[in-house]
Amino acid sequence: MDTGRGLVVVAEDERAIADVERLYLSDTGFGVHLVRDGISALADIRRLRPVAAVVDIGLPQLDGIEVVRTLRAENDWTPIVFVTARDAEVDRILGIELGADDYLTKPFSGRELAARVKGLVRRGAAAPTSPVLAAGGIEIDRVRRRALLDGRPVDLTATEFALLAYLVAEPGRVFERAQLLSAVWGLADYSGTRTVDVHIAQLRAKLGDDVGIRTVRGVGYAFDPQGA
Repeated sequence: MDTGRGLVVVAEDERAIADVERLYLSDTGFGVHLVRDGISALADIRRLRPVAAVVDIGLPQLDGIEVVRTLRAENDWTPIVFVTARDAEVDRILGIELGADDYLTKPFSGRELAARVKGLVRRGAAAPTSPVLAAGGIEIDRVRRRALLDGRPVDLTATEFALLAYLVAEPGRVFERAQLLSAVWGLADYSGTRTVDVHIAQLRAKLGDDVGIRTVRGVGYAFDPQGA
């Protein structure tokens, strides 16, 4: 089987769910390394340097939240999709705030999981023809995957980086949430536009409220280099 898209670590202790995840990711062209507890997940993500990881929140020994928290504290920004059985909005937002790039709530479609992972990897690997963007004190190098604010590096997840780059590429343009969900996440199901708001909030927390990510009430967001 072609595994040319790279290796994905899947951390899932429920065998039936893990089998579905492995099947759909393999069919999409990823190699899959399966672990069933948080300690193994942390060790193998560190060791194998996968292109992405799918991490269940409710892992034994060390839960998924602590796995991702530890990786981010070590400045490891491997793209992460959280999988959770918890349906509360606070859990979803917490997952994103910890540095995960996306999340899915059980039960979910294996095809959707594969599409989310594929989109994350694509955003992380793309080499644009115009690699450097600069506006309003922000400089984005899309080849080196580096963001600077007033000359200082800013640690962003793959999704935060892609979202910021998309906004900064067209200063002043107002994007609807559905447009951003389609362009950055690669999703046509616009029922999940709440995740756009969460990622915008995270960008503002990391960059500061005065960087110029402007909310257009009832519509979406724009990057205004003159300030919010």
